[in-house]
Amino acid sequence: MIAGFLLIALAASSPASAADPAQARIVTLGGPVTEAVFALAAGSRVVGVDDSSQAVEGAAALPKVGYYRTVGAEGILSLRPTLVIATEEAGPKAALDQLRSAGVPVLLLPAEATVEGAKRRIRAVAEALDLRAEGAALLARMDVDLAEAASQIGSSSDHPKVLFLFAPGQNALSASGRGTAADEMIRLAGATNAIDGYQGYKPLSAEAAIAAQPMVILVTTSTLARLGGKPGVLALPGLSATPAGRAGRVVALEDLFLLGFGPRTGAAVKALAEQLRGADVQ
Repeated sequence: MIAGFLLIALAASSPASAADPAQARIVTLGGPVTEAVFALAAGSRVVGVDDSSQAVEGAAALPKVGYYRTVGAEGILSLRPTLVIATEEAGPKAALDQLRSAGVPVLLLPAEATVEGAKRRIRAVAEALDLRAEGAALLARMDVDLAEAASQIGSSSDHPKVLFLFAPGQNALSASGRGTAADEMIRLAGATNAIDGYQGYKPLSAEAAIAAQPMVILVTTSTLARLGGKPGVLALPGLSATPAGRAGRVVALEDLFLLGFGPRTGAAVKALAEQLRGADVQ
């Protein structure tokens, strides 16, 4: 965390970043970063985004520079940026170093998938773009949504056991254990992760699904589509022998909304808390 903010300070102190922020030509790397810039009403300053930003409203038509973990400096430099904003997960390091060597400031933000991490990113972007009032308004809205979610959770005795499944591509399906963005969202929504025996993601076997006994199956909308909708999810091995499978309880939320920990984090927690308890299934 400290290292991340040192990187921010170093990038912000470079001569090129002293130009008028309102005239900046920005390339954003990472959906949550892009979403933050657009939520601050600075989308007109963005000249390029990474592939994971496709779902951000207003960003789909912008030039793409590849996936944020594997960008190439040449493609970014061709857009003549005056600022690149990314998280610490962006890379490779050689590409970022090449951008700096070309005189382009690189603002690296902390990447942790937490509410506080989301707030830190918004504050840093708002500061860099001289949009402090807009940043404060975003944070206030987030706090209102989080408070409403907490009130709903506190008044409910329902703390369901949730199994999060993720299919990043065809023939690839994993279940979330501890320490993931999905795990944090489940916890924030007042529920329990059905998988607690490992960190990160692992393939889901029928035996593991049955042992987990989830009450709700949670997926992103892209995973739902890849698996063939709700029927495809429920047909996965082992799920028919779980409470979620027998009740047909599948909840789906848009990928960036659910896992991004961007400016809509409060709204996402609130929506997830409502759907997990309201059986608002897909």
